Amino acid sequence: MMKTTTGFKVFLLAVTGITILSLTSFRTSAPPASDEYIIIGWNDLGMHCANKDFQNMCVLPPYNNFYAHIIKKGTATSLPQVMTTGFTVNYSIPGNTYSVGKTNFWDYAQQLFNVNLSPNIGLTGAGLTGTMNQAGNYYVIEGVPLTPYQDNDLVNENPFQLALLEATGNNVTFTTQNVMPVSNEISCVSSGCHNSEMSILNAHEQEGGFNPNNRPILCANCHGSNALGMPGIPEYGSFSYVIHNKHKNKTSDCYKCHPGPNTQCLRDVMHSAGMVCQDCHGTIANVASTIASGRQPWLQEPSCGSSSCHGSTYAEEPGKLFRQSKGHSDLFCSTCHNSPHAILPTTQPNDNVQMISLQGWSGTLKKCTVCHGVAPEGPGPHGIMYSSVDEIPGTVPGTITIEEVSPNPVKEDMTVKINIAEKGKYYLEFVAPDGKVAATLYAGQLAPGKFSVNFRPGSLASGMYVCRLRGQSSADFKKVVVL
Repeated sequence: MMKTTTGFKVFLLAVTGITILSLTSFRTSAPPASDEYIIIGWNDLGMHCANKDFQNMCVLPPYNNFYAHIIKKGTATSLPQVMTTGFTVNYSIPGNTYSVGKTNFWDYAQQLFNVNLSPNIGLTGAGLTGTMNQAGNYYVIEGVPLTPYQDNDLVNENPFQLALLEATGNNVTFTTQNVMPVSNEISCVSSGCHNSEMSILNAHEQEGGFNPNNRPILCANCHGSNALGMPGIPEYGSFSYVIHNKHKNKTSDCYKCHPGPNTQCLRDVMHSAGMVCQDCHGTIANVASTIASGRQPWLQEPSCGSSSCHGSTYAEEPGKLFRQSKGHSDLFCSTCHNSPHAILPTTQPNDNVQMISLQGWSGTLKKCTVCHGVAPEGPGPHGIMYSSVDEIPGTVPGTITIEEVSPNPVKEDMTVKINIAEKGKYYLEFVAPDGKVAATLYAGQLAPGKFSVNFRPGSLASGMYVCRLRGQSSADFKKVVVL
């Protein structure tokens, strides 16, 4: 989360969300001398994992996905434009140029997946370098056979390697970097639970043609995996169900299977706030029971928009997961927030590189001029207004209060001075007479102190509003008239 300091101005409009601004809502500003473009990339999941050794069994193969949007920056007279043609996007992972020898997957790919793969080429035909495919209004590459070992260290995992995306077109070239994550830390043996992989295979009932000596064995052949698009044998149960059901009374430590004690794939802003896997997914027993009740693992997961989480203002698209959902100007939610388990800012420095490059600080992309070029006036994604926050030097207050709203009535620019007594997440909102939030001026973390929030009401209708500052356990209000 972002902490403001004296003299440091924080811009507060994310580029994802639900509202498209009109051309008339921009402040007057000189247009750039020529067209400007940016590229924003992200991984779809926050952590991909794979077996390292495939001689006995395969849970997941080397398979990583990456997405990107190309955006033509807006001006004082034009909106940003998501580009779909005229560009080529090449990808690579600097320092990681090969995979054969870092894992024995290619020795067993034919037996596991009935495909004859060239060295360092994955199941979709993708390599560690290549060209992303244009799909809809974005670019994507699926099935990159990445390992967590860089060329100069074949012993120690590096789960958070930076991918390099280079876009070329319209006589310009521009780049970005974001994490393409991968870990081999999913071994049932290294977690200390099982003596060997063979002991796991031998524990299976030898019926239905199962032969533990007919190795390597692809688990999804019997236990379906939506992650691999394999139905398995339905009466045997999906892989996710049997694993969680088998272990529900043995451990509550998700890192026994998911990467892992060293990798710690949950590294995002929710983790920093003290949340753990179970806060979103429930217990291991709950994961199993919900699958038994009909939930499809991988395809139906926790919802950001549930009433117990962020609410409908921050909901995914109906029937879609966060990683599949789009919002503001048809951008993916991950464009600005990053991927699940790695929601910005994270504890891993590499995750934050892209946003620091784009807006000057880590965290969700909140500086709208990154894409718009000039500051929009109307409410944007999630109803948040474009505004700025300055810390005011002075004594830390003992209560949460709205100290001043000026001018009031307001027609154009206005300032709200607030006092924050405790560190936490705060919302500064305009509430209409019907009780609905008409505009959000600020939503985010603040440290104790005095702050000045500056914004322009823009497209708000004339009338009486309540300016509301609310935190975790307290709130303050002032009436405001907008002309």
